[in-house]
Amino acid sequence: MCCVFIRSLRRILMQKNLGRLDKIARLSLGSILLSLAAAGIIGVWGWLGLISLFTGIIGVCPLYSLLGISSCPVSKKSEQ
Repeated sequence: MCCVFIRSLRRILMQKNLGRLDKIARLSLGSILLSLAAAGIIGVWGWLGLISLFTGIIGVCPLYSLLGISSCPVSKKSEQ
């Protein structure tokens, strides 16, 4: 039963749910935060830009998945 739960949770959390604009925003924000943190301009919290950068690269936001949000464009085949 546990394995079934883990597989279904993995399937839900790993579906692409970031659209192009959302990915660009996350990659930009993550890069800026990391650059500022590495330069010592902002505090340690700037390293949280790693999360933004990582989600932008893989195209999946676990929080979006849990809340049922998606910025991916819906294909016409899935609407039918």
